[in-house]
Amino acid sequence: MLVQQLDRGPQTPRSAPAVAVLGHRSRVAGLAQYLPSGWSLRMLPALDDVRPGELVVISGATVHDVRLARAVLPRETRVVALIDDWAASELVAGVLSAGADVCVRGGHPAILAGHLVACRRRQLVERWVDTGLPEAA
Repeated sequence: MLVQQLDRGPQTPRSAPAVAVLGHRSRVAGLAQYLPSGWSLRMLPALDDVRPGELVVISGATVHDVRLARAVLPRETRVVALIDDWAASELVAGVLSAGADVCVRGGHPAILAGHLVACRRRQLVERWVDTGLPEAA
């Protein structure tokens, strides 16, 4: 049996999913081990350091944080608001209304990783739709 392998070359930083974290670092401790192979995780001091295409996690998010991120970042940037387990429902509604794509209550890092994978898939689908390529089945 003949098997053909495609050499796709090394993955570039632009094609490899990246997660940029702003805010409380302790709340995302252990996240890297639950991200898929090839993904990177960067802790950032400010929104200005976010690169195009990165998934942005605002750890300890407030409505103001999300509103500011939406004002500064390109629309295609996915913003994930990570809040406390015990946060009031008003905060959940507030960060979503301010423009967060997802609001995740703190907890096990595997849950956050799952939301990030889903965000990445939606991000890719939107790119395909925007370029006129057929959607994945």
